[in-house]
Amino acid sequence: MTLRIKQAGALSLIQDLGRFGFQDVGVTSGGPMDNHAFYWTNRLLDNPPNASQIEITMGPFVAVFEQSTTFSLCGAEVVAKLNNQIISNWYSWVAKSGDVLTLSFPKTGLRTYLAVAGGFDVPKMLGSTSTVVRDHFGGITQQGDKLRDGDALPYQPNVSSYCRGVLKQFIPDYAGTIKIGVLPTYQFDQFDEKAINTFFSQVYTVTPLIDRMGYRLEGATINFPQQHFISEGIVPGSIQIPANGQPIVLMRDRQTIGGYPKIGCVCNRDLNLLAQATPGTKIQFFLQDLFEAEAELQQEQHYFYRV
Repeated sequence: MTLRIKQAGALSLIQDLGRFGFQDVGVTSGGPMDNHAFYWTNRLLDNPPNASQIEITMGPFVAVFEQSTTFSLCGAEVVAKLNNQIISNWYSWVAKSGDVLTLSFPKTGLRTYLAVAGGFDVPKMLGSTSTVVRDHFGGITQQGDKLRDGDALPYQPNVSSYCRGVLKQFIPDYAGTIKIGVLPTYQFDQFDEKAINTFFSQVYTVTPLIDRMGYRLEGATINFPQQHFISEGIVPGSIQIPANGQPIVLMRDRQTIGGYPKIGCVCNRDLNLLAQATPGTKIQFFLQDLFEAEAELQQEQHYFYRV
């Protein structure tokens, strides 16, 4: 049986945790923009951490469950309804055959994650179901197509006897200024003191020029005279400073190499927050301790990957 999509919205994509081991041939990892919400959506259902989900950007979204299952929603603050009855986000719920799920445009945040018990049964390409539209990888067609009205996603009937939610302290606040921790990597030591002070003291604004590849920010200019570097491998969260001095934060569908100077890298926790930021959101950077960031990531991985 399947989840039948009636309204796919602006951009709904099949995602798992990503496609790894192929960056040396130019294949980006992809994966969910907000790992935190993705992990919780699977955890609420006791799914494997890598079980395939739908990443719904903006919406609105409407789908019909053609077989009973338990499902969960995490991420952006949306009005979610099951058969016109409002249900809470960051919870798991039971759907019966024929039930209709509707999601509104987000009030805060940008992306909502929808999982079913056992995950969606989608074919893998290069070891992953993740959809990278730009590279034509993944998704239900394995050609990188976004989900469309009328698409059907198979799943196995699997109904839990209870529903549960995420504790409040683990639910991010997507409103207001976002504080973003930055690890001093790449060419950090080659920026002068004025440029570094500007970067960490000024507030930047998320522009409308955002997608799964990168977020362009606007604010005080960061000067860096040398603009020509030998291209090198780059990771999600890399902060490029192009000639105009306006930061670009590379996201999950980034290119695999780049030659712009990079002032550092956003830590994993805060890259998830940035992925939920809408145009106009204010960003404040701070210097993140590497060992604290590593310890936090290890704790998260230990929790979500425990048996």
